[in-house]
Amino acid sequence: MKKSLQFSLLLLALLIFSMPELLAQCTMCKSNLEMARQNGSTEVGNTINDGILYLLALPYLIAGAFAYIYFKKYKEKKNALSTQP
Repeated sequence: MKKSLQFSLLLLALLIFSMPELLAQCTMCKSNLEMARQNGSTEVGNTINDGILYLLALPYLIAGAFAYIYFKKYKEKKNALSTQP
């Protein structure tokens, strides 16, 4: 089991780092920020930071919602089994 987990993590890392489109996104953001600064706009940086925070928080919110639903159902099932004679 441990070897299969290590293999799948290694395969996932290889797939992620073999896609140059994924690594290119930071360069695109940087160039957009530099162009905005040259034009005198400072709001672009704030909106990009807000987007980064949104992308960071969303998976945790989704996982938290699923965990809440799972534990709520588990607790109901456990209570139903303990009340049976």
